[in-house]
Amino acid sequence: SMQTSGSKSCSCPSLKLREVASMYFTMIAVFLVILVVALQGSAPRGSDFPYKVPLDPQGLLELSWNVSYPEQAVNFQLLIRDLQFGLLFGMSDRGEFENADLAVLWSDGHNSYFGDAWSDAKGQLHMDSQQDYQLLGARRAPEGLYLLFRRPFSTCDPKDYLIEDGTVHLIYGILEKPVHSLQAINISAIHGGLQRVQLLKPNITIPELPRDMKTMEITAPDVVIPSQETTYWCYMAELPEGFPKHHIIMYEPVITAGNEALVHHMEVFQCAAEFDSFPHYNGPCDSKMKPDRLNYCRHVLAAWAMGAQAFYYPEEAGLAFGGPGSSRYLRLEIHYHNPLVFKGRRDSSGIRLYYTATLRRHDAGIMELGLVYTPVMAIPPGEDSFILTGYCTDKCTQLALPAAGIRIFASQLHTHLAGRKVVTVLSRDGRERQVVNSDGHYSPHFQEIRMLKEVVAVFPGDELITTCTYNTEDRSQATVGGFGILEEMCVNYVHYYPQTQLELCKSAVDPGYLHRYFNLVNRFNDEEVCMCPQVSVSQQFFSIPWNTFNRDVLKSLYGFAPISMHCNKSSAIRFPGEWEKQPLPTITERLREPVPHCPPAPGPQPAAPVPLNLGKLRR
Repeated sequence: SMQTSGSKSCSCPSLKLREVASMYFTMIAVFLVILVVALQGSAPRGSDFPYKVPLDPQGLLELSWNVSYPEQAVNFQLLIRDLQFGLLFGMSDRGEFENADLAVLWSDGHNSYFGDAWSDAKGQLHMDSQQDYQLLGARRAPEGLYLLFRRPFSTCDPKDYLIEDGTVHLIYGILEKPVHSLQAINISAIHGGLQRVQLLKPNITIPELPRDMKTMEITAPDVVIPSQETTYWCYMAELPEGFPKHHIIMYEPVITAGNEALVHHMEVFQCAAEFDSFPHYNGPCDSKMKPDRLNYCRHVLAAWAMGAQAFYYPEEAGLAFGGPGSSRYLRLEIHYHNPLVFKGRRDSSGIRLYYTATLRRHDAGIMELGLVYTPVMAIPPGEDSFILTGYCTDKCTQLALPAAGIRIFASQLHTHLAGRKVVTVLSRDGRERQVVNSDGHYSPHFQEIRMLKEVVAVFPGDELITTCTYNTEDRSQATVGGFGILEEMCVNYVHYYPQTQLELCKSAVDPGYLHRYFNLVNRFNDEEVCMCPQVSVSQQFFSIPWNTFNRDVLKSLYGFAPISMHCNKSSAIRFPGEWEKQPLPTITERLREPVPHCPPAPGPQPAAPVPLNLGKLRR
């Protein structure tokens, strides 16, 4: 602030030393701000890009990013450790290189260019008429080349990918030879791959952590990663004797340096309390040597997948472990993804639990929504998007939830290999109110517990409807519900507080109505579908000739037949009540599809690449 002072008789205002100094320091401060802004533009700090994932199995390409919800845009920083003649980076529906939305950096050996491109159904590249990947800068560093660019969530360009909540399939390709134009890039000859991430991380405020917080690491004991593409490794750990009840309030991954691209996902399970002891085990989960008792360790305490950060419980809740009625035994499961078949890599990765003895107000609980694991729910072969829906009905929530309701703060979606989309919607009085969790590009190879953007309140009498979309185009037989990897599931594990007795709220079609379906199919077919009581439901499905009639009738059966409800306390004890032949919940009003927000057009940008000065590139 500039104030003039001095006696009234003196007409020239004299500046006091303090004010001169203040002006001087203000100018220095302004200069420093300008300097910092200028530097930030060229060398962003790591904290500016809080999320990070290796793109390729060797870790030569490292992607970091941040999300700006006010600007509805994602800012990317790509570290290229070994730049040859450029690279492709982009997104597509399921990680294909056809019909993809791409940012491309290419060089003819002398000049380098950056541009927004798309690939057609044949994989041919085209420069996009609307350039929506905006280059922010490029800089060389000792570790490689940093490329900074941004992309709005939605561009309203039909050739562009719409970035939504849920899984995004990122694709990358490395150009190993100089190219003279974008069109000259041959996608089929490129060394490339895909990486799945959740790009739009929730913008949660991190709760304050208590003073008496302790940590515990559940990690693999210096395991040699098998030299094969896929390994599920199981390791048994145990809590100290007499470990009292604590609350887990956050957890994070511990990854052995150098193995960031190999550790695909990890989970810590607590074992069932009814067994006094569990055998020690350290080995592949599918080994004949694995004791059967380990199958009773299924209660999830923590789950992490590549690209995920620390997981925080809301400040009013914690996940209880330890104390009476709780097993001391834990099972760590690590999925190693080793496509380059490295030999002799050692690993001690795992999960670090942060816990407190000062219990929070509520115990957090986990509830299963969706479909019961039963063969009565089936998907015909050769379907590109077959829909199955599981219900948690108003009758069950009315009985099992407290009057003040529960709060869902996180969710983990789960299907087997045919799952393509999963969504859970909350419905009240027949009207859909809000989406609990939705993944339109769901992948069974990427299942993480995701914190929700906003907590969802569920009250007695509400309904939770979980819908899964499946693709069985590569199958010749019906796919039935069940535990096997080639059978299917449709589950949403919701994390909520306060914990209630309701552990499972799921449905399946009424078996009597399915029996009528088999009868009908029989009457219309020349071939006999064996209806003998000793033949299993699965066998009956396997013997159906899948013509359009049989497909359509099954679809409509699932859309109108009454359901068998599982409204269960722990391990399959139902709440008292009549749960068979329940009417399907009726929905009178559906949620509107969100309309993508189009950023203001920056004026017609020429469909021309941006030249970059990277000097001469060579192998």
